[in-house]
Amino acid sequence: MKAFRLFLLAGSAASFACAAPAFAADAAAEAADKAQPAEGEIIVTAQRRAESINDVGMAIQAVDGQTLEDLRVTDVRDLTAVAPSFTVSQSYQGVPTYTLRGIGFNTINLSSTSTVGTYVDEVAYAYPIMNTGPIMDLERVEVLKGPQGTLYGRNTTAGLINFITAKPTDSFEGSISADLGNYQTWNIGGHLSGPLANGIAARIAFRSENSDKGWQVSNTRGQRLGEVDKLGIRGSLAIDPGPDTHFDLSVTWWRNKSDTVAGQGIGFTPATDPVTGTSNSRFFNAAGLATYIAGNAPTRATQADWAPEAARSADIGTGLGLDGPLREDNRFWGLKLRWDQDISDGVKLVSLTSYNDFKRNALSDWSGAPFEILLQNTVGRIKSFAQDLHVEGESGAVNWLVGAYYANDRIIDSNRTLLGQNANVGLIRAAGVPLLASPIFNSDGYTATDLAQAFRTYEDFGRIRTKTWSVFANADWQLSDQLKLTTGLRYTEDKQRYNGCSRDFNGNMLPNVNVVNRALYLQTYGVLADPITQGQCNTFDPASGTFGEVSSLLKENNLAWRLALDWSPSPDTLLYASVSRGYKSGTTPINAANLARQNAPVKQEKLTAYEVGLKATLADRMVQANVSAFYYDYADKQISTYFADPIYTALSRLDNVPKSRAYGVEGELIVRPAPGVSLSTNALWLKTRINGYVGTNAAGQSQNFDGAEFIYSPHFQGSVTLAYNTPVSDSLSLTGAVSARYQSKSNTIFEDLPLYKIDAYGTVNASLGLKSDAGWSVQLWAKNLFDKYYWSAVASNANVVVRFPSPPRTYGLTLGFDF
Repeated sequence: MKAFRLFLLAGSAASFACAAPAFAADAAAEAADKAQPAEGEIIVTAQRRAESINDVGMAIQAVDGQTLEDLRVTDVRDLTAVAPSFTVSQSYQGVPTYTLRGIGFNTINLSSTSTVGTYVDEVAYAYPIMNTGPIMDLERVEVLKGPQGTLYGRNTTAGLINFITAKPTDSFEGSISADLGNYQTWNIGGHLSGPLANGIAARIAFRSENSDKGWQVSNTRGQRLGEVDKLGIRGSLAIDPGPDTHFDLSVTWWRNKSDTVAGQGIGFTPATDPVTGTSNSRFFNAAGLATYIAGNAPTRATQADWAPEAARSADIGTGLGLDGPLREDNRFWGLKLRWDQDISDGVKLVSLTSYNDFKRNALSDWSGAPFEILLQNTVGRIKSFAQDLHVEGESGAVNWLVGAYYANDRIIDSNRTLLGQNANVGLIRAAGVPLLASPIFNSDGYTATDLAQAFRTYEDFGRIRTKTWSVFANADWQLSDQLKLTTGLRYTEDKQRYNGCSRDFNGNMLPNVNVVNRALYLQTYGVLADPITQGQCNTFDPASGTFGEVSSLLKENNLAWRLALDWSPSPDTLLYASVSRGYKSGTTPINAANLARQNAPVKQEKLTAYEVGLKATLADRMVQANVSAFYYDYADKQISTYFADPIYTALSRLDNVPKSRAYGVEGELIVRPAPGVSLSTNALWLKTRINGYVGTNAAGQSQNFDGAEFIYSPHFQGSVTLAYNTPVSDSLSLTGAVSARYQSKSNTIFEDLPLYKIDAYGTVNASLGLKSDAGWSVQLWAKNLFDKYYWSAVASNANVVVRFPSPPRTYGLTLGFDF
């Protein structure tokens, strides 16, 4: 394994074979077409104009559509196979967590933006949950590393991923493909493209993904989870009403009704461990839970468990159950209109208008065991409008761009939680029994039965309204034939309003809040709060001594910038040095908030990046070698961490880490030994460190985390990819790809606790097929070829520590036809 890691570290894959030819209907792709890229040259739009990847002084990976298809990249998570410095983890509410070069934000809320910006044709999909539909009909994917903000819509600290979709063509074409695989998988996808009238071309693409047999199996009942049911459609128009005007209109719709993923219970939180627990709640674990955890240590991805439906769907007094399958019911639609207008020779106006609408209604069980420890019905909606307007042009030796950006987001993020057998619930019920006799705390006359049935269910609710606007400018100054200076600025103002709380549902929280919580708050804070009524917030504010809604207004501004110098001592060599500053706006959580402090916002984070790099094309374009070294000075890093709660020991909150840093070396090596064949490697060595931060650990105790590593940030990540499309006869070609990825161990919290670690692992994806000149193709494929058991995340539910495993080996056969 050490030899394998050293080989990977020698270089890494930024791109493959050659870029797909551009379609004439797209303005950026038109420019790429005119450039007539040489064999092996990759054209990207990283700086919002088409140029060779080797002419951009920035660490970029670009993966063409054919390679994405050959490696079965049908989900954002699959990108990690070809871009190993990018990782995707899952929070216990099912929201993806993106990390790039160690920079990530471990939020659980669909309402929080990521440190890694995601874009589709330069339209910001600011919330990662928007990327959980099927990936379809892509021309390429570009991964830009380091702070971004001087050119793209929203500030990000880690980088961004831009999905470039295939555009309408000026001649008729189409494709259809069908997959058959294990777990009763059947997928179908395709596209039609061509002219409708003079100056008008259209394209429609679709993908349906289905598997009728779940890959997760209950340890106790043999039931299954993991069925897939996704459908996506995209329609686009390219309209050229005149020689100087171009419109690009697209509408995307998808729905996802797949099963939610269950966790694997692997242990207990520090407070509830039956032997070493730091809280009295350890005495109230569900009967049989400790025996189950001890006897079901997972060794395979397929092992998991969740509460039986008959038990969790039953109503117990006022504690209404959650019925129905453990499944998503999400839908998304997005509208994009791009207008390119030539103003004069070398000057163009570009308007990019977008509207995205996402709706979620998912039922999930995060218990990790066959008990009612934590289930959630997560309901949310995001409505996001954005307008980008800029003018770009060339003036002598200067290529410039100036513009403005505005976005308005309205978000509802809520869940109804069920935790009738959670240890904390048992503790509160027991603590309330002697208080029932007190007329001070039990003025409403609750009975022992009322208390025993209480605290089974409640709601967390948040409403967020975000507005952001910015003005920006970027210029490339060609100082000489060999030197180019890039300068960029963006001034941004963000405003976020929040209202929310945890609140009673159907009266089920009234006995425990009015009897037990009020008594404990009186003891802790010296304040006797008024009791709550049905449906009222039960989040307590010690400052006012009342239960109620939490509200906040977060107003921030920042100035992002980038300065880079490129030196080309020869046509095939580029050396660059850059310093840049990026921001990620502040945000407000939606937590299970016992106290108001848990729903307080965090302020914006700031990252200053220093980077040097080399891009060299060798051996008559048969070899491409890239290497970069970077240092990140991080201020106010946003994290989701623990809160020392006087009742429940440790609950969730957001916090800022004042100082931290990351540095590393990233290498890329691409070898093209023959036409249609490329061997690519990509590797990242990374070191991260928290400096002088005192926070709260998983046991609810204060701890100095100086020297701790960032979460989801392994020291080493690397991949090797072989892509091939070579003739085997006059009419047949051998096609496919093999990709191997490895990453070393990493942490999921700042503490060095074995339960919360992600072990080192390696995976292999592969495909092998034949393609005929007549248009038909057949391909065998496999993901996680050697059926490696690994997990992408570890979380705790205030009782049980759970892993979220990645799927086991999947394989199948694809039949396709292009026409």
